[in-house]
Amino acid sequence: MTTSRTRAAHRPSRKQWVIEAATELFATQPPDEVTVADIAARAEMTSAAVYYHFSSKDQVLAEGMRAFATALREQLRALTEAHEPGSDIAAAVTVLLAWMGEHRSAATVFFVSSAGMSQDAEALRQESRAELLHEMMGLIRKARESVSDAEAAVIGLGLLALLETAAISQVRGDDVYRSLGHRSFVREVAELAERIADPTT
Repeated sequence: MTTSRTRAAHRPSRKQWVIEAATELFATQPPDEVTVADIAARAEMTSAAVYYHFSSKDQVLAEGMRAFATALREQLRALTEAHEPGSDIAAAVTVLLAWMGEHRSAATVFFVSSAGMSQDAEALRQESRAELLHEMMGLIRKARESVSDAEAAVIGLGLLALLETAAISQVRGDDVYRSLGHRSFVREVAELAERIADPTT
């Protein structure tokens, strides 16, 4: 954000600016150490302007997490709609992983920073996982001609666990990610996705 003047609270884009500023902070600092004043300063507005849109920093955190989960679900839905019946799932998983890399701050907040922070954050994460599982099951049914609901659910859970673990490794830049390097890491994730999706291959 490049403007130097404090921004008015009533503009429609202000709410999104608050979420973006808070997400940047929550991605680099423990959320319980971030204050509304910190968020306001990052968004180049007053604390009163932040409170105009949100009742607390926890509400800002929840809105940011919800927006990320919705966007991730929409990405998965678009991939499912474009998926060729009978083709492998690895490409869809790696596209989702790349998308999360492009939205690193929001992914960090969703998967890492907010983990265990509050019951509300955990409830939101669980709700999002259930919605993602539903979407993932649709992709699996499209990719595999004959799969029962139970099989699709188990495969979907496995793929979501892989995707979440890979996203955490990627955004943290942990030892596994660094030792493999980005390309090898993505290739390994793709191979694992195929094994989970079709263990007979």
